[in-house]
Amino acid sequence: MRIVHLTPGTGSFHCGSCLRDNALIKALRVRKHDAIMVPLYLPLVTDNLAANPEIDIQVGGVSLYLAQKMPWTRHLPRFIHRWLNSPDRLRNASKKMGMTAAATLGEMTLGSLQGKDSTQWSEWQRLIDWLKTQPKPDVISLSNSLLCGLVPALAEEFPGAKIVVSLQGEDSFLDTLPEPYKEQCWDALRAIARKVTLFVSPSQFYADLINKRLGLDGSQMRVVPNGMDLHSFPTADPDPNFPTIGYFARMIHGKGLTMVVDAFIALAKKGTVPRLKLRIGGAYTAADEEYVNGLKQKIADAGLTQRVEWLPNVSFNEKVRFFRELSVFSVPATYGEAFGLYVIEAMASGVPVVQPDHGAFPEIIAATKGGVLCKPDDLDSLTSALEDLLIDHNKRDQLANDGIPRVRDEYSATKMAERFEAILQ
Repeated sequence: MRIVHLTPGTGSFHCGSCLRDNALIKALRVRKHDAIMVPLYLPLVTDNLAANPEIDIQVGGVSLYLAQKMPWTRHLPRFIHRWLNSPDRLRNASKKMGMTAAATLGEMTLGSLQGKDSTQWSEWQRLIDWLKTQPKPDVISLSNSLLCGLVPALAEEFPGAKIVVSLQGEDSFLDTLPEPYKEQCWDALRAIARKVTLFVSPSQFYADLINKRLGLDGSQMRVVPNGMDLHSFPTADPDPNFPTIGYFARMIHGKGLTMVVDAFIALAKKGTVPRLKLRIGGAYTAADEEYVNGLKQKIADAGLTQRVEWLPNVSFNEKVRFFRELSVFSVPATYGEAFGLYVIEAMASGVPVVQPDHGAFPEIIAATKGGVLCKPDDLDSLTSALEDLLIDHNKRDQLANDGIPRVRDEYSATKMAERFEAILQ
């Protein structure tokens, strides 16, 4: 099959969607499909070489922003747009992500969902024009539902092609938009949803949630858990003299970073786990600076600065080393996660996880036996679960031994590609 997968990039930091998409396209190509990944907005940041490094960004983030805010810019000569959307300029622009006003984010999101009725459409039309110069696709796959404004035009221009939309936790973003944009965006998605051939959810939890929120009957929904090349993660070998809690995700409150810091401080003060350390890694932007500085001050006030290591925006090799030095791992997100690639990365490294009993986490832990659940948004429950694993070496080893083979099988890139292929038959 000819599969064209459209993926927004981040420009300067890793995101779960990009990692999943890159792994999926590579695995589909191994299975002899003519699969390509087309970058949108900003350059892709992946753990390894991008599946199609030769394909340029087809919808530049700067031009798209200008089309929304200053529609007259669509008449500028194309060489100016190419200059504005050069990879280096887009990477610089990406470092400002998160600094945009909430109202502007609402305008941009609604514009992308309005399709031909949006002032952004001139940029999206260029993408469709480019696709028409390529071999005819059997499947057009959208990385997330925020690209659904393209669906009606894609269905018109490529009759017979299946239009597949992956779901990657977009509800948490849409629900933070100010009104009236929040409800307008949800309304736009509901209006488009029935024109989609299939939605692909990474978990049953999220499939049920989106079916309800979009008013779907379930017939268009399929579950394909996310996967990666997990054999790239060697088994952890932490220093027994310095037990270490790890957190690896976007450095924001919503991912539960405050909870992890508070649990670490509580355990360090309690003294039941001598010489306890905390390692914090993951995506970090300028918008996160004030929040992270507040946590650093809290840690300093507790006299624990020397026991905490911050590792923002690391490379793939640095991430692998990050997991190798952990005793336990937790990203206690405050909302129901659609999946959570960081959980399977930790388990594949032989690091037991402690996750809240909501979202997709119960499904992942039930399938892998590589961790334990705690009560959501409950500091005492998280602290107790972490303490138990840090003290009980036998239990920790058992979870690691159970989790490694299961997670590497159930959530491999190969298994993901097989499942994705099967739903297209």
